[in-house]
Amino acid sequence: MNALEITNLTKKYKDFQLDNLNLTLPSGCILGLIGENGAGKSTTIKLILDMIKKDSGTITIFGKDNQTDIHLTKQDIGVVLDDVGIPEQFTPKQVGKIMEHTFANWDNALYERYINQLQIPKEKIFKEFSRGMKMKLGIAVAMAHHPKLLILDEATSGLDPVVRDEVVEMFGEFTRDESHSVLISSHIVSDLEKICDYIAFLHKGKLLLMEEKDILLEQYGILQCTQEQLAQLPQQAIKGKKVLPYGVQALVQKEFIPDGMDVLPVTIEELFIFMVKECA
Repeated sequence: MNALEITNLTKKYKDFQLDNLNLTLPSGCILGLIGENGAGKSTTIKLILDMIKKDSGTITIFGKDNQTDIHLTKQDIGVVLDDVGIPEQFTPKQVGKIMEHTFANWDNALYERYINQLQIPKEKIFKEFSRGMKMKLGIAVAMAHHPKLLILDEATSGLDPVVRDEVVEMFGEFTRDESHSVLISSHIVSDLEKICDYIAFLHKGKLLLMEEKDILLEQYGILQCTQEQLAQLPQQAIKGKKVLPYGVQALVQKEFIPDGMDVLPVTIEELFIFMVKECA
């Protein structure tokens, strides 16, 4: 069973539209949602959590409609939003006591382990936390009630590189259980490239592509050549280009490139930037 299925999802605002979105997150996998600010990442996550109402389309979580029996469904979801949403005067110790009465599967021992692992001060009030510390507490809360699905909106934002790496490893460890899945949005594409099984590119409310990360890295590459050489390639091979003082740098689909032309590896970040610029 898929952890999450989104079909023809649409949400219209006065100056923005999430348009006919289709996404699937298989169980045991991590799906990275990549997009510039305003692309629709947070809108998508709020629709999944039924925080805002869709105009059309369907969303199912573990095979259930996200608007049906949502209380039971949310027991299986750990959520970290850009705004963590913990009352300012609460300490982590107090937060743990509240969550014990909120989640049926709350695990105090696991929560304590995450608090210690992430070096979160137990007696300090939330208001006095840095942004990075707030995100760490949000992650500890999200993971301490044994969810099957983690939904993370910019959860690594504000963390220093060392802590980011540690948190990313935690998410990877979480999905070693094949019944666990993660949907994570981030503008820090290098984090997603480390851990994601699938990548989805959103741009101005539209899905540019969704594919297995390894397939993307295998299919596409960077070609540096002259304008004349590029003009001789099949049109379907070229997915984006950048004119440089010494020639052209192009994102290409490797299968259409003749033998003998040196195609360099592409990163997920480069792939996204080329595709967005091509759609601009």
